[in-house]
Amino acid sequence: MLARQFSRQLSSSGLRMSNVGKVGIRIPAEVSFSTEEIPDEFCKSFSKGKNSYKLSKQVVVKGPKGTLKTQIPPFVNLSEKDGKVFVSVENPDDRIQRSMWGTTRALIQNDVVGATEGHIALVKFVGTGYRAILEEKNGKKYVGLKVGFPYTPQLKVPDGLTVSLPNPARLLIEGINKQQVKLFAARIREFKKPEPYKGKGIFVDDQKIALKERKIK
Repeated sequence: MLARQFSRQLSSSGLRMSNVGKVGIRIPAEVSFSTEEIPDEFCKSFSKGKNSYKLSKQVVVKGPKGTLKTQIPPFVNLSEKDGKVFVSVENPDDRIQRSMWGTTRALIQNDVVGATEGHIALVKFVGTGYRAILEEKNGKKYVGLKVGFPYTPQLKVPDGLTVSLPNPARLLIEGINKQQVKLFAARIREFKKPEPYKGKGIFVDDQKIALKERKIK
């Protein structure tokens, strides 16, 4: 009994905070970085429990690929040192501020990468006859999906994104906004999610699924 209690004491450990928010973001020479105040009438807000928080500031990242803006709450502060941007919050012990700390840092990092290199998503069509088609109507581009339906679903390519077909079973989505790129890829995937028996469906990036055996009666 004593040995069991002793082993439990050794295996227990306290909760550890993530240090992602503390890591500096390197700003390349070709990128300009600034923050702006947002007028109250244009501020968005979010709620957590009974509290509501305004997004009263925005981070502006300009690079060779374009300009990206990310709105942040007033308790998030940014500072520059030695070519890096550091994110901090007014009260690290506050649960909401602590959660926004790492999130804000990740969003700004995505903006820096997007403004310099861009983001991509590779959509793969796995299955006999599964493929994508690119069409243009009235100056707008559409993605048609041949995925076993008696009709061809079509999705309009959002503004700011570029779509290409390296081959009929591979669709490449490019853009500076990571959220828009991944969201459009996810919308395409919804039409034929990968199934676990034959491994057919629409896959995004390096997504894999574990195959199951069919039950034979």
